[in-house]
Amino acid sequence: MRRPFAAAAAGLVLVAGAGAGAAACSSSSSYTPARHSPGTSAPSSTTPAPADSNPPGDIPDTQVFVPWSAPGGAFTVKVPEGWARVTQGKATVFNDKFNSVRLEGIRATTAPTVNSVRAKDVPAIRAASIHFSLVKVVEVQRKGGKAVLAEYRADSAPNQVTGKRIPLDVQRYVFYKPGKGEAVVTLSGAVGADNVDPWRTVTDSFRWH
Repeated sequence: MRRPFAAAAAGLVLVAGAGAGAAACSSSSSYTPARHSPGTSAPSSTTPAPADSNPPGDIPDTQVFVPWSAPGGAFTVKVPEGWARVTQGKATVFNDKFNSVRLEGIRATTAPTVNSVRAKDVPAIRAASIHFSLVKVVEVQRKGGKAVLAEYRADSAPNQVTGKRIPLDVQRYVFYKPGKGEAVVTLSGAVGADNVDPWRTVTDSFRWH
C-alpha cells in the first residue's frame, strides 16, 4: 500500500561536538590539530535515517475479504477476514487497530437523499464526534445499487492502553430498499492511510436480499 505520520531530527550533536573540540584546543598547549593528506577529506558524520512516515491503518494488499450477512438476512457485505468483531447496539463492527467497518440496518420508509442526510444524519454525527469536519455529501453508485455517501473527518475513540486518539477519514454509505429500510455501511481509517481499494471492495460487495 502507499502512504502515511512522521517525525524529524536535526544536527545538535554535531554543533555540540564542534564546541567541545574548540574548548580542548584553547586549554592545552600540546594540542596539535589533525592534518589530512592532499586529496583526502575529513570523515563525515552519518545522519540518522528518518523515521517511518506511514500512518497506522494501511490495509495490506494481501487482506482477504469474506461475506457477512446482517441479522435477519436483509443484506450481505464482504468484510476483512480476521478482524475483531464487536456488537454496538444494533450495529456490528469489525475492527483492526484504527480501521473499522460498521454495519447497521435501520427501519425507514423513504429513501435517503443528499438533503435528508445533510439535514438529519450529519448534525447527529457531529454531536457525537470530536473534531468533526464534513468533507462532502453526495449520491454514489455501487455494484449493489445507489447510496448516499457522507464523507467526513473526526477523532478516533481513545486507545484503551495509551488513551491516544488519532484523526480518522470516515465514509458513511446509506443504501435503501423499499420494505427493507436502510443499510448503513461506515468505513473509517487513519487520515492519510491508503485504503481506497479495500473500501471499494467492501462497498461494491453490498447486496440486498
